[in-house]
Order: sequence, then structure tokens, then C-alpha cells
Amino acid sequence: MIMSVVADRETVLDRDVEVRPALETAYKPVQHSVTVSQRRWQNFKKNRRGYYSAWIFAALFIFCLCGEVIVNDKPLLVSVGGEYYFPVLATYPESTFGGDFISPSLLFETEAVYRDPFLVKLIEDRGGWMIWPPVRYANNTVDLYLAEPAPTPPSWEHIFGTDDIGRDVFAKVVYGFRLSILFSLALTICSTIIGTAAGATMGYFGGWVDLLFQRIIEIWANVPQLYLLIILASVVPLNPVWMFGVLLVFSWLALVGVVRAEFLRARNLEYVRAARALGLSNSNIMVKHVLPNAMVAALTMVPFLLTTAVILLTSLDFLGFGLPPDAPSLGRLIKQGTGNLQAPWLILTAFFSIGIMLTLLIFVGEAIRDAFDPRKAIQ
Repeated sequence: MIMSVVADRETVLDRDVEVRPALETAYKPVQHSVTVSQRRWQNFKKNRRGYYSAWIFAALFIFCLCGEVIVNDKPLLVSVGGEYYFPVLATYPESTFGGDFISPSLLFETEAVYRDPFLVKLIEDRGGWMIWPPVRYANNTVDLYLAEPAPTPPSWEHIFGTDDIGRDVFAKVVYGFRLSILFSLALTICSTIIGTAAGATMGYFGGWVDLLFQRIIEIWANVPQLYLLIILASVVPLNPVWMFGVLLVFSWLALVGVVRAEFLRARNLEYVRAARALGLSNSNIMVKHVLPNAMVAALTMVPFLLTTAVILLTSLDFLGFGLPPDAPSLGRLIKQGTGNLQAPWLILTAFFSIGIMLTLLIFVGEAIRDAFDPRKAIQ
């Protein structure tokens, strides 16, 4: 009897041992596969410094894009005599609001100066009102009613002070930040397109095409672009188009080596040979099959190219070979600071503005590099 009970107990234990792994397997949570895009996004978010820097940079850029409705010497809305006007979106002469001031040439009416006390009183006398942006100064607005000679230190009216001719420094930073990013972004996009096309052609075809392009690039890369800009400035007046063109013919060289190496590696892989065997054209293979893989390495360099473009534009503006004098420029603000050492807020504002911009871009670039790194797995 006792032996029978022991045998039954051992049978139950054996069954429990056999059933338990089956139950654990049945109730084991399903591991969903992660796509490449999801893996890259999660790797990007894992770099907390770059992830938060991307959000901060996006917020600052959107703020500067809306500069006309935040920092402007024109009101957002004017109401006079039951009519509504939007000076931010359209140009109105002074006669629209009851004034009679016209230009000395008598050919056209000048745009209304909304900060003029005469025009303000004229609108108020007619029962009108104006809604102003938070900061009532634009990039080139000169404050004619300063309590002391310019440059003036930071105050409630000018939170970053004024420059040497009485213009609001905060307005110059907002418009200068936006112009620097837009100019550098356009330069980076055009450079990426040209550099990718040149590197793809060199790497895919190889042979004499590769050798010819390499000799041309070696010669062109050794031409000093600063001296070329100085020579052009002495011959023809430099404008933004000229400067953009000169910078573009040099900046695309940075991506050629990376893209060329990727195409050299990929052109002998099995999927490229299979595409050739199927009769696909070279352009089809390059664009649809090899380029998506090659752009992974190229995209990691784009934020650093953008950073280089910002530094280059700031340096040229500081030296006087950059944007026109009336354009908002952080480099020109640094130059004003070096010429007015008694006003340290000028150079400190420009230094921190450029430093924060470049730091955020570098952190974002590091996060993008981690996101596209195939060796980094999700932990």
C-alpha cells in the first residue's frame, strides 16, 4: 500500500515537471520584432542629451520663425474708423490713418512709422487702437528716445541692451539666429545633394571616372576659399547669391569621401549583381538600391555640416565679407562687441547665442550618429 502511494506521487511529480515548461512556454510574452526605423528612433531617444537638445533647438527655431509676430516695430493689428489693418502682412502709407506725409520726391507715399508719437496720437484721436508684439523693435529699428547715449545696458525696454547706434540687441539675435539657420540649412542641403551625386558616381563606376574626379577634388580642395572671397569682393560687390555660390562650390567636398566609400563597398555585393543580371539600368541601381544604404553614413554627417556652415557664415560676417550690412548677423554683432568693450553685453549676447546654437546642433548630431549606428542594439 505504501509502495503504491509513493509510486503515484512520483507519477504526479513527473507529470508536473513535464507540464510546467509547456505552461511557461504557452504563457511566455510574445517578443514583437522591431523595425529598423523603430530601432533608430529608440536609439536616438536613448541619447538623452541629443534628444532634449533636438526639442530645445526646434522650439528656438520655431520661435525665431515667428519673429515678425513677436519682435517687430509694426503692430499686429490697427483699428481706425471701424476698419482693420494688418501692418505685419501688408504695407500702408501714413495717409491711410489720416496723415499727409509723403516722400521728398513726391513720387510715392512712404510707409507709416507706427512708433512715431504723431501717428500714435493721430490714431488715438480718431478712436483707433493698436495691438503690438511683445517686443516693439525690429532688426534695424533705431530707438530715438533712449535716455542715454548708445550703446545702452539691458533694461526692461531692451532686455539685451542696444548696440552702438541704438538698435535692440534681442531683435538682432532673433532675426540673426533665424537667418543663420536658414542660410546654413540651404547650404547644407545643396552641398549634400552635390556631394552625394559626385561620391556616388565615383564609387559606383570606379576606374578612370574615379581617378579623374579624385584629381579634380584634390586641386579644388587646396584652393583657399577665404582668399577667393576677398578677391571677388575686390572685383565685384559681394551679395548673398555670390557668397552662397562660393561657399557651395567648396562645402560639397566634405561628403564625397564617405559616399564614395559606401558605393565602392556596395557595388560588388550580391544584390547589386542580381539587379544587373535582371537588366536594371545603372541609374536605377544607384538611386533605388545602393543610395538608401549609402545615405546612412552620409546622414550622420549632415548636422556637423550644418554646424560648420553656421561657423563659416559667422566668421565671414565678422570679417566683413558676409551678408549685406542691413542683414541681421550674429558675426557682425560680435564685431560691434569688440569695438565697444565698454558694452560687454554685446559680445556676451553674441557669444552665448552662437555657443548655445552650436552646442545644441552638436548634441543632435551625436544622437543621429548613435541612431544610425548598426552596432548599437536596443537595450
